[in-house]
Amino acid sequence: MTATGDRPLRADAQRNRDLLLSAAVRAFSECGLDATLDAIAKKAGVGIGTLYRHFPTREALVEAAYRNELAVVCDAAPELLAALPPAEATRAWMDRFIDYMTRKIGMADALRAVIASGADPYAHSFELLVGAIQPLLEASAAAEEIRSDVAPGDVLISLSGVALAAGSNREQAGRLLDLLMDALRYRPPVT
Repeated sequence: MTATGDRPLRADAQRNRDLLLSAAVRAFSECGLDATLDAIAKKAGVGIGTLYRHFPTREALVEAAYRNELAVVCDAAPELLAALPPAEATRAWMDRFIDYMTRKIGMADALRAVIASGADPYAHSFELLVGAIQPLLEASAAAEEIRSDVAPGDVLISLSGVALAAGSNREQAGRLLDLLMDALRYRPPVT
């Protein structure tokens, strides 16, 4: 959609927007507030005018980049559930969540600047993430692969803790996610 949301973008304009968002996430994650819009446009392979047509301010670009990352992780849940057994889909989604959190942590300074400008890039984030993980947990519980008494919000908080504790150490994050999945495993009642 356009910045005003009134009509869909042409295919080339959508491609440019997607390239800009991807370049922005990388730049703000790597350079924080030092990332320049010129450098972002160059990394995306577009001119600065194209960047400003899509994102009239730096804050608009940061917020759109964050919201795009959020959409990517949320949209992955039904795709994974359709392709994998429920517990495997849940574990794969956890990996995607860690990637999302790692990028979000890298963008922290840029996101704080957006908040200082009066915007709230985090509005509805928790609800969207709960909406993404809840069907995964429900399907896994229905298949008796994980416990049925697990609150989606608790799992999200646990995943956030894993992301913060492991930082960019993906190997450690993977081990911690395996521990979390083991804690979630369904164990039949002992008779």
